[in-house]
Amino acid sequence: MTKFLNDIRSVENNISVYRKIINTAAILLLGIALGTFSKFLDYHQAELPGILMAIDGALDLHNFLGRFAIWALIALCISVYSNSSLRASVNVFVFFAGMVASYYLYSNFIAGFFPKSYAMIWIGFTAFSPLLAFACWYAKGKSKPSFILSAFILAVLFNMCFAYGFWYFSARSVLETAVFIIGFIVLRRAEPRYSALMATLSIALAFLLDTVIPFQL
Repeated sequence: MTKFLNDIRSVENNISVYRKIINTAAILLLGIALGTFSKFLDYHQAELPGILMAIDGALDLHNFLGRFAIWALIALCISVYSNSSLRASVNVFVFFAGMVASYYLYSNFIAGFFPKSYAMIWIGFTAFSPLLAFACWYAKGKSKPSFILSAFILAVLFNMCFAYGFWYFSARSVLETAVFIIGFIVLRRAEPRYSALMATLSIALAFLLDTVIPFQL
């Protein structure tokens, strides 16, 4: 436990209040931009170039943004690269607040359609996101709890990005494969052997999670 607490203190960094405000404002603007862009693709999907629409073997950007993996990856990156666990909570909340608000404001006032049930799901997740971000921030530490947390996060990403069973395994899309790879890079350890161990443990945890709590996001 002492090592874990020292690990926490070594990762936390202090920045000026001005820099905190600028960083959070930039993250808010990123959330607004991505939420607007996602709904724009959803609203104009019939007008998209073929490479952005095709489901088999192409980018399928519209459906990719409609699933959860990319948003989980962005939240993970915001969390681990924030300057403290508290800052991670604030930044991730602000990102999702901007993204969800812009998406559903566009949907209601421009597209003329407001899917209340889906909106409530995302609003609920946004309210819960600071707790998840607070925990995710500790994943980049060097202690054993941080290592296990990293493997667990990677396991969740694995289940979001791949479909599998006893006799089959496939990536949901090229883009979601990239999401998993980027997630692994973000969470990798300094020594390759520990990164390999983390990846192996994450796959085992992914299979366990899928057995206990199967989910499709």
